[in-house]
Amino acid sequence: MFIALVSLDQHWQDKDANFFNCVEFVQQAHKYNCDLIVFPEMTLTGYSLDVDTLAEPEKDSPTLLRFGQLAKKYGLSIIFGACLINPLTNRSRNQFCIAHEDGSSFPIYAKVHPFSFSDEHKVIEAGENVGIAKFGNVSFGASICYDLRFPEIYALMAPYCSAAINIANWPQKRISHWRSLLVARAIENQFFMLGINRTGIDDNHLVYERSSMVVSPDGIILQPFITHNEMDIYEMNLEKTELYRSDFPTLRDKRYETYKNILESMNVE
Repeated sequence: MFIALVSLDQHWQDKDANFFNCVEFVQQAHKYNCDLIVFPEMTLTGYSLDVDTLAEPEKDSPTLLRFGQLAKKYGLSIIFGACLINPLTNRSRNQFCIAHEDGSSFPIYAKVHPFSFSDEHKVIEAGENVGIAKFGNVSFGASICYDLRFPEIYALMAPYCSAAINIANWPQKRISHWRSLLVARAIENQFFMLGINRTGIDDNHLVYERSSMVVSPDGIILQPFITHNEMDIYEMNLEKTELYRSDFPTLRDKRYETYKNILESMNVE
């Protein structure tokens, strides 16, 4: 499988300008025969909490439609982020979305851990479920930015996934955490971790460093075989996850039921 990670320099709240750039990267990914291309969190707006202006109805989203048409035109799958309004609650959610080459385009995961440090939790509704997508014979777990600090959600994915993907707007001043946590999540769950982060400077004056990366299940940071501007292309055999797990099988020793019982029995004051 050929996977392209795009460290997009996002234009602040400019959906048209960002989509124009995404089209160019998808065209290049198509030329390199990529199966999948992945963009950062809130792809067409940057990490903005101006949900009254930017959020789109989940059932009638121009962003979902655009990416669906783009995926169909170039015959590859696209992962992207968008702020979409939950039709059941009428509240905005920070979503991880997928467009497939048949033109279908939909969110599969709402960010479970809104970033309270920036008051995201005040305007963004937290998700309640794990998101998993299947590509061929392998499955990916979905996560967004701040989720990376919470190992529990990745532990829930691990039995079902060969890899997990985190799309982010993770600032340079905490970039050492980003790299360390991606490696940690890969090692502890024995799967590939793909982290896709933006570059540039946003309108909150936050600086972003090129730091998209892929980590193997044994914690090795992999190198792309092609780099084109802000895009890195990896040739990956995600079925190797099972080889890592069979060689040193720590995943089988996770005790989910015991953890649950411990939590339920704790009486800490």
